[in-house]
Amino acid sequence: MRILHTADWHVGKTLKGRGRLDEHERVLREIVGIAREHEVDLVLVAGDLYDTAAPSAHAQSLVVRTLLGLARDAQVVAIAGNHDHGPALDAYRPLASAAGITLVGAPRTADNGGLLQLTAGGERANVAVLPFLSQRYAVSAAELITRTPGENTGAYDQQLRDILANLTAGFRDDAVNLVTAHLTVIGGGFGGGEREAQSIFEYAVPATVFPVDAHYVALGHLHRRQRMDAPCPVHYSGAPLAVDFGEQENEPVVCLVEASPGRPARVTDIPITTARRLRTLHGTVAELAALAGDVGEDWLRVVVREPARAGLRDDVVAALPNALEVRIDPEFAAPTEARPRPSGGADRSPADLFGEYLAGAGVADARVEKLFARLLDEVG
Repeated sequence: MRILHTADWHVGKTLKGRGRLDEHERVLREIVGIAREHEVDLVLVAGDLYDTAAPSAHAQSLVVRTLLGLARDAQVVAIAGNHDHGPALDAYRPLASAAGITLVGAPRTADNGGLLQLTAGGERANVAVLPFLSQRYAVSAAELITRTPGENTGAYDQQLRDILANLTAGFRDDAVNLVTAHLTVIGGGFGGGEREAQSIFEYAVPATVFPVDAHYVALGHLHRRQRMDAPCPVHYSGAPLAVDFGEQENEPVVCLVEASPGRPARVTDIPITTARRLRTLHGTVAELAALAGDVGEDWLRVVVREPARAGLRDDVVAALPNALEVRIDPEFAAPTEARPRPSGGADRSPADLFGEYLAGAGVADARVEKLFARLLDEVG
């Protein structure tokens, strides 16, 4: 059986106010192409199809078209992540099922859709599905108030163990046993763009929550591609597109898994090549301008190594139109604690006070003072 494991699409994500649906469309089209090229039998999408619980119509259209494209040649199972609206995914289950797509928005018991039994690639498969489970549903409100954080963490851990025990009780020796879940495993490396409040501390569980007889565990939530140290193969596919500059060093892939009863799964990473790169550049405005011919379509975060001045951002963006964020290197920023507070006095003009502020902020630019004088004159 050939399985394609992907997760954390985050369709609808914006970057510094810039929409990225065109990038997502290229990446998801590539994933569909990979599934067809490698003739996969089953596709597992381990949560966070969307970046928000209320995705735009365009974002929903793209996800639906992608799932339908994958379902033309393979069975598709997609679960909700912490960014998705689980009830909305469950509402579309009947329609999706007619197209060969299984959507699971909320955790279910094994006998109520939590354990899928299917045949793919000539092999029988059991797929235990566990969408993201918020702690406030796993642990009652009363317990959250009366217990210590450590006790609540342990309670969440035990809840997941109990749920997975129920879901995987039907695993069989003559079938390929799979788990797909959206959660944080202790020791996992963050990709850089995750929602930390739903990833750390009480949301982290040990890899021992997964059963030894699982042939493969397909995880979503952490955006970095990684294999976890566990008694069975536990993998994060990572995000196929860097969602923020904290993920610029990640190598986007999807995981191609070959599994059969009685043998360990074999996992191959297939690179995603159409994702638009994110890069951070450092230098003076002149040095940055000299790099303009080498950045291509990459989205840029620019750290300027010279003092702040009026028009600095405009100069950077003129040289590097793809610069989405421009900041001053801390080495060239005036320390806030050293800035003198303008001394008061009714006899001091606004221009004097503003000039003193500029001196304390380390801004020496006659254009700023002229602009202030003009605005002051208009107001007066």
